[in-house]
Amino acid sequence: MNVDVLVVGAGLAGLRTATLLARHGHDVLLAERRPRLDGAIRTTGIFVRRTLDDFDLPPQCLGPPIRRVVLYPPSRRRPVTLVSERDEYRVGDMAALYADAARTAAAAGVRVLLGTRYEGRGRSSYLLVGPDGPLRVRARFVVGADGARSRVARDLALDRNEHLLTGAEEVFPVSASDRPPTFHCVVDPALAPGYLAWVVDDGRHAHVGVAGYVDRFPHGMRQALSRFSAAAPGLEGVERPGGDGEVERRGGPIPVGGVLRRISCVDGLLVGDAAGAVSPLTAGGLDPCLRLSEQAAAVLDDALRAGRPDALAHYDGASLRAHFRGRLALRHGLARVRTPVAAAAAFAVLRTRPGRAAARRILFGDGSFPNRPGQPSTT
Repeated sequence: MNVDVLVVGAGLAGLRTATLLARHGHDVLLAERRPRLDGAIRTTGIFVRRTLDDFDLPPQCLGPPIRRVVLYPPSRRRPVTLVSERDEYRVGDMAALYADAARTAAAAGVRVLLGTRYEGRGRSSYLLVGPDGPLRVRARFVVGADGARSRVARDLALDRNEHLLTGAEEVFPVSASDRPPTFHCVVDPALAPGYLAWVVDDGRHAHVGVAGYVDRFPHGMRQALSRFSAAAPGLEGVERPGGDGEVERRGGPIPVGGVLRRISCVDGLLVGDAAGAVSPLTAGGLDPCLRLSEQAAAVLDDALRAGRPDALAHYDGASLRAHFRGRLALRHGLARVRTPVAAAAAFAVLRTRPGRAAARRILFGDGSFPNRPGQPSTT
């Protein structure tokens, strides 16, 4: 098979990139190893306000808006509550969003191959293996949208993620009540080393999870999740599902080293988690994946129309990385919080007026992933 662009991975980044290229008239093939897009979901699905403002996401796939965030020290006593005047977060039904994005891609002309693994790069083609056997694909460019441990990045000799958290989460429906939709965050290095534990309750579903550096969980990540879930804040009195069939379990790696420096070459580029396009501090990746996908599609369109692969040199991770110096520094600081005593001391600062103001800027600020040069800035 001969195509203009082979996209590997049908997360939001891969689907968005493929759709935009097809709309520009290019021949695009998208390969996804999952046989169904509603299986093996690896994200909580939290969308921030800037994403909701700037992208046309189907409203029926989004939960109620969340304005309230509660931050807890290890003791869970004297939490810090922050309430925004605006709708700040909504949790997406990721299975429905993937299905909607796949339909949009197919309508634009993208050929979507599910249950098809990317096996590597040969001398003149890429090898895919699907339900009907092996398939050799010649593509002018390849897009690695294949996650934090990207095989495409390895084959193109591009940078690869080295700084990874690992997360696990339980998702289950909750009954309607008068509880305000709330994002609960617990900073406890004994429970979630280097990151945090969370409960997102939007009144329809509860997401209960932990994430941290995998080698620093005292008794393993799964046990940490089980312990946290048994006494998670914000779910007091909430009726839990009676059987495992109603609880969806998610998990996977989260890159937090910032945008990788070398994310393109003459043969292709990386998007989404593969490019490290995740906030180093908050680990939020849906806004960066959509914005970086638009930049990737624009650069590829230029290269295809000009017939010059060196146009991909404009897709530069090093320049994007400069926008995240502050959050990278905060990521290093959070990674060094290794004891409950240190976390409690940090909360003493957080309870001050400057500390609360800084937390509000991080959680409710207008910052976003930088746009392509020449586009209006959202930073």
